[in-house]
Amino acid sequence: MFSKRARTPTSAGPVVQPHGPAWLRSPVGLGKAVAILLGVVIAADLFAVYADITLYDVMGSLADDGLGNGGYNALMRRANHADTLYDAAGVVQSATFVATVVFYLVWFLRVRVNAEVFNPFGHTMKRGWAGWGWFVPVVSLWFPRRIMLDIWDASSPAGTRAPRGLVNAWWTLWLVALFTRRSSFSPFDRADTADEIRSAVGQVLFSDVADIVAAVLAILVVLRLTRMQNEKALRGPVAVGV
Repeated sequence: MFSKRARTPTSAGPVVQPHGPAWLRSPVGLGKAVAILLGVVIAADLFAVYADITLYDVMGSLADDGLGNGGYNALMRRANHADTLYDAAGVVQSATFVATVVFYLVWFLRVRVNAEVFNPFGHTMKRGWAGWGWFVPVVSLWFPRRIMLDIWDASSPAGTRAPRGLVNAWWTLWLVALFTRRSSFSPFDRADTADEIRSAVGQVLFSDVADIVAAVLAILVVLRLTRMQNEKALRGPVAVGV
């Protein structure tokens, strides 16, 4: 069980918190919810990959003037179907992303506050950056990773530091997906010919695949960190105050 407040096992009372009042709250329920939503994100991305491939294939047929069986009318039906799938995938991805972001940020702030209880002085960023750090231009490229690493280290078993490879792999793939997604916007908007659309869709396809890998790694990070905090809270290092 997590208590509302945490105290050090000394007679001095609650430790002074440099980032404001901190207390332990269980991240288990939120962690499971975030992992499930990230799974939904993966499903949406897989649907997007299917839509990407469908549109890519149709644009290839148009570029090659390969009308195939059924001729022009059949190809136009395929093109309309592919375009509808592509638009639908974009809507589904946006909806699942927004829902996941909300739960993820709540979870991220909770594990940050828990980490302050475990190690009040082991955080290089103020608590507010756990939220704003994801949205402020430029600093969003490294602040969340830095905060996550501080949380990761503080949540590691006493006397050890959990390997950071999983966090670094997740952050690398997140940046790859982010940059490739942004770089595909302009080519797709400017595309006029079938060849140009096909090339732009190819970039989007790469981004969607990178996003799937990043989401898988994010699930592993969330579950691992949630488990570390739960186990550390149950074992110590703090004594529970009432």
